[in-house]
Amino acid sequence: MTTVRIAPSILSADFARLGDDVAMLEQAGADWIHVDVMDGRFVPNLTFGAKVIETLRRRTTLPLDVHMMVVEPERYFDDFASAGASGLTIHVEVAPHLHRQLGRIRELGLLAGAAIDPSTPLSAVEEVIPELDLLLIMSVNPGFGGQEFIPGSIDKVARARRMLDAARSSAALEVDGGINRDTIGDVWRAGADAFVAGHAIFSAADPRAEVSALRNRCAHLV
Repeated sequence: MTTVRIAPSILSADFARLGDDVAMLEQAGADWIHVDVMDGRFVPNLTFGAKVIETLRRRTTLPLDVHMMVVEPERYFDDFASAGASGLTIHVEVAPHLHRQLGRIRELGLLAGAAIDPSTPLSAVEEVIPELDLLLIMSVNPGFGGQEFIPGSIDKVARARRMLDAARSSAALEVDGGINRDTIGDVWRAGADAFVAGHAIFSAADPRAEVSALRNRCAHLV
C-alpha cells in the first residue's frame, strides 16, 4: 500500500500563533510541513524566507517541505539548507539548468524536487527523473492559497505517475492546489502520494481532525 503523506501549508496558518499551529499539526499527524516561499517576481505574492524556516525548525522535527516559487532559486539554496529545510522544490519554469540545480540541492544533503505549473508539460522534467526525490504537480496557478482545483490536473497526475513508474523512480508525487475532501480522492486514485493542503485544513472547524479526514479519504479508496 502506498503511503499517504499530508503536508499542511503554513501559508494559511495564523502567523501570530505559528508555534501553536505547528504543534497542532504535529499532534494531528501531519507528515510534512509545506513552506511556500514566494519572491513577488515569479509569482505576484511575497511571503517568507530563511528566517521563517529557521523558526519552524526550532519548533518541529517534522520534515520542512520548502516550495520555492522564486526566480534564481540557487541563490537561496545554502541559506535554506542552513536554516533547516529538509527538501527544496524549484520550478522548472525558472530553472534553465535544472539538472545542475537539483544536483546542488542533493549536495547540500536535502531532498531535491521539481515543480511544474498547470501549463507546463511533463516533458519538462523527463530528462531529470533520476535526479528527483519529489515531483510537484501544481493543480492551481501558483501564488495564492485558497484557489479552486483545476480538474485537468487529475489526468496530468496520472500521466506523471506512469512516467515515474516507467523510469522506476521512487520520487514522491506531490500535488498542490485546491486539495480538500472533495478533490483528494481523485488525485490519490490518479497516483499522487503527497498532498499539500492549506486552506482546507486551517479554515476547518477542527483543523486537527481535518488532517485525519483528508488521509481517510485516501485510505477508503484502497
